[in-house]
Amino acid sequence: MKRPIPEYATEIAIVLVSLGLFAFIKLADAVKGENSHGFDERILLMFRSPSDLLEPLGPGWLEVVVRDISALGGLLALGLTTVAACGYLWLKHRRQLALFVAISVCGGSFVNTLLKGVIGRPRPDIVPHGTSAALSSFPSGHAMMAAVVFLTLGALLALSSDETRIKIYILSWSVLLTVMVGVSRVYLGVHWPTDVIAGWIAGATWATLCLLVGRRIVLAEKAVLDLSR
Repeated sequence: MKRPIPEYATEIAIVLVSLGLFAFIKLADAVKGENSHGFDERILLMFRSPSDLLEPLGPGWLEVVVRDISALGGLLALGLTTVAACGYLWLKHRRQLALFVAISVCGGSFVNTLLKGVIGRPRPDIVPHGTSAALSSFPSGHAMMAAVVFLTLGALLALSSDETRIKIYILSWSVLLTVMVGVSRVYLGVHWPTDVIAGWIAGATWATLCLLVGRRIVLAEKAVLDLSR
């Protein structure tokens, strides 16, 4: 017998969204007031070689690997992932969910661009950049959009499964990829740590907000499938 989704899931999501908004606003205030500069600089330099602060920590091949990880949060990789996921859902006749995913990701990208324009924080200038970077620094677009795409798709996939171990497996990979992308941006010197933390908070908050709607679509589709069996 299938276990029902807890009735308090909506209330928990609302609390998480509220906490996320509060945390983001407090962090943005700290960044604007330059209260986070000491923390940012200290963490950023931890990823530099002790003998030469201009060189990233570790062997030469590590920077190549980290650059590849960073690309997972780029426009091309996330765009292709979103298109592939939406195409799959469309072919499975889950068209409402496909449109929902597309709107969620595009909306997240718009919010990120808006926040960058409003806050306008410069990129780090104390270390060389290990990859190209555009627009302002806060919040990290790679960190935020990785959270939006990976967490949204992961949560929707998890909702579609009735096995707890499958849910944990999917969500673990979603969180791991999001964290790896964010850390890679600091390692490459293109973001301050608080940019990445803010990106994670904003992305997770946006994903949670979208899932308040997406959950209803998934449950409605599952109900239709159950009736047709």
